Amino acid sequence: MLRYLTAGESHGKALIALIDGFPAGLQVDQAAINRELKRRQGGYGRGARQKLESDQIEILSGTWQGVTLGSPICFQVANHDYKIERLKELPRPRPGHGDLSGSIKYLSSIRGVLERASARETAARVAAGALANQLLREFKIESLAFVAELGSLKIPCLADTPEKLRMNRDQSIVYSTNPDFDQQAKQLIDEATQDGDTLGGIVEVRVTGVPFGLGSHTQWDRKLDGRLAQAVMSIQAIKGVEIGLGFEAARRRGSQVHDSIQYDEQLKQSHQLGFERPSNNAGGLEAGMTNGQPIILRAAMKPISTLRKPLESISMDTKQPNTASYERSDVCAVSAASVIVENVVAFEVAASLIEKFGGDSIKEMQERVELFQKLAREM
Repeated sequence: MLRYLTAGESHGKALIALIDGFPAGLQVDQAAINRELKRRQGGYGRGARQKLESDQIEILSGTWQGVTLGSPICFQVANHDYKIERLKELPRPRPGHGDLSGSIKYLSSIRGVLERASARETAARVAAGALANQLLREFKIESLAFVAELGSLKIPCLADTPEKLRMNRDQSIVYSTNPDFDQQAKQLIDEATQDGDTLGGIVEVRVTGVPFGLGSHTQWDRKLDGRLAQAVMSIQAIKGVEIGLGFEAARRRGSQVHDSIQYDEQLKQSHQLGFERPSNNAGGLEAGMTNGQPIILRAAMKPISTLRKPLESISMDTKQPNTASYERSDVCAVSAASVIVENVVAFEVAASLIEKFGGDSIKEMQERVELFQKLAREM
């Protein structure tokens, strides 16, 4: 079973990702992981903290001469802005954060909650997911995410292939696939900045090259769509997840929702095994299992909760009305959220791939994938 844990505080010494169950035999591209960490720090609307950090991983265990061993892998991302012991308590909880709930739950300080609840923790998750994405590419599977909406601005998707999607996204200052909308997006973020406010948005992720049969219908906690939703919903500030048509499916009749099944003998050598669909309203998942089509998932990110013009709150010592405390923050981090979503989704897909085809070594997995495809083509 592929899994990971993270550790570390926002202003602590470092963030740690401990990855267990990763197969042996992968030549780790450390530079590619660092590029994902750099992308997580980018996007128009980020705050001053990103100028202080230059996130890079240090591999502490689990590899020999750069190749995974099958043993636990430990990544460390150092915090250059290490100062947790010098930071003071936050006197007034911020609406939208875990400040109040966490301090009451643990009967402790707000500082003790916010340091771990901070989205800084996602640097470790991106590192783990970027490693998982390298595993997926060994099987011609790729997870790619982009910004689909920013505040009230809907940004049409400009490309139809993973290569074009990536090229367009990497040219956009907000990581959309349509750089022509960058100026409108920039204006929205600038207006929010001037107002002391923040902006959220919607991220879309597409996973291509996915074979049939990842996930399972047999138990609720093995359904891949449920696991993907949980992984994405656990990202800080994500408040909604939909797969395929999502909520729109509830507004249509069944004949307008379900993807009809066709067969083409010429496709028999591909992941589809000859089966094809004229639509992908299911988002690549039916009954908790992949159906050979791309996985399509969208995530809604709320506006960041720390406002330069703070909302009403109370002073914890006196319980008297006051305004919320302010901590250095972003105005818009939807671009960063797209990087995080892409990588946590990659990790869950990689975990399901290992469950289906074994996980001791990549070579063994590849042979089992070929055997499965052979047996499926003979059906």
